[in-house]
Amino acid sequence: MNHFYTIEKPSLAEFKDRGSRFLAYAFPIQTVDDFKKRLKELKEEHPKAAHHCFAYRIGMDGTNFRSSDDGEPSGSAGKPILGQIDSKGLTDVAIVVIR
Repeated sequence: MNHFYTIEKPSLAEFKDRGSRFLAYAFPIQTVDDFKKRLKELKEEHPKAAHHCFAYRIGMDGTNFRSSDDGEPSGSAGKPILGQIDSKGLTDVAIVVIR
């Protein structure tokens, strides 16, 4: 594989449903440390948020990934976020959804 798809720059989306507010942050990363640094920043930016669910995928071979439901019901947040990353064939990207 000589090419891959990623995102060029960070983006933010907001969604409100039944009294809950969801903020979705998507951003390019190259290392796990990049991700950890940005997640820490988001947790400091939103200290009252109940959940910081996420998924990321790094690299061309597809083996460096992680997802977390962060207290939401098992499999209800992290895996679907990772599924969206994978459905678009993206890598070197992270998505954090804050509620």
